[in-house]
Amino acid sequence: MPASHTMTAIEITRPGGPEVLEPATRPVPVPGHGQIVVRLAHAGVNRPDALQRAGAYAPPPGASDLPGLEGAGHVAAVGPGVTRWREGDAVCALFPGGAYAEYAATDARHALPVPAGLDLAAAACLPETFFTVWTNVFDRGRLQAGERFLVHGGSSGIGTTAIQLAHAFGARVFTTAGSEAKCAACRDLGAERAINYREEDFVAVLKAEGGADLILDMVGGEYLPRNVKALADDGRLVQIAFLTGPKVTLNFAQVMTRRLTITGSTLRPQSDTAKAAIAEALETHVWPLLEAGRVAPVIDSHVALKDAAQAHKRMESSEHIGKIVLDVG
Repeated sequence: MPASHTMTAIEITRPGGPEVLEPATRPVPVPGHGQIVVRLAHAGVNRPDALQRAGAYAPPPGASDLPGLEGAGHVAAVGPGVTRWREGDAVCALFPGGAYAEYAATDARHALPVPAGLDLAAAACLPETFFTVWTNVFDRGRLQAGERFLVHGGSSGIGTTAIQLAHAFGARVFTTAGSEAKCAACRDLGAERAINYREEDFVAVLKAEGGADLILDMVGGEYLPRNVKALADDGRLVQIAFLTGPKVTLNFAQVMTRRLTITGSTLRPQSDTAKAAIAEALETHVWPLLEAGRVAPVIDSHVALKDAAQAHKRMESSEHIGKIVLDVG
């Protein structure tokens, strides 16, 4: 642990836009039973961080009020009951909050070794997106080799991860994006077809292919009924966010007659045990792909921790491709 008991962190000073993110001095966290504290080198920037900043996504009980759900660095302290990790170990981890800081605490089971061949900046981009994609696409969505998979927002952190993992496990991957440059990036990652949603109708494209067996959506709003139309019979829709709103009129007769499944989840409120199970599955099934170079996080840009507001502005502009990384130390 540091000689000083304080650290630099980014606070949400009030609900609002990116400008409400400001550097502050906070106490260094102390690990509780089963926890570790990580000295962070980098932290990933994610949409839920912006929702929390805006006052729309409160931290779960007991979690830090600071934003930040993922990061990578070295173990600085180990709490009682932790046997896997030692001080100095290089890890990436999922955090319940608090990763926009020099130090952050998390359940030791939510940390994973930095994959061989990846630096800490790349590793910091893994937990939030890979945990989310694995649990929604492969657990809830039950994606199988040979199936047609559509992921919206293919150039986002979630999208670039979902494209690569679905392709690596043998699915036929389709995606939507908002420019030819973004579509080209998606094809380079393994998408069979990247649909510019400003120029083409994804429903027509998928119907021509026989329909999607699985759709991963974070757009919501008027995409919901269109997703239902784009599904094949017995298809599954997994909802993980609502960028354009959660409420819509939907004809559920289609769900019944075509035997469709509509489900969804959010990661942060799940139990520590559930997140630990996802971490174990990732280490078994996905870490070998990362170490073999078959899958890799896509990094859009680096921003200094003190300039976290600029990172949020870029994320909310939707101009980025892949993940924005905060450089902490």
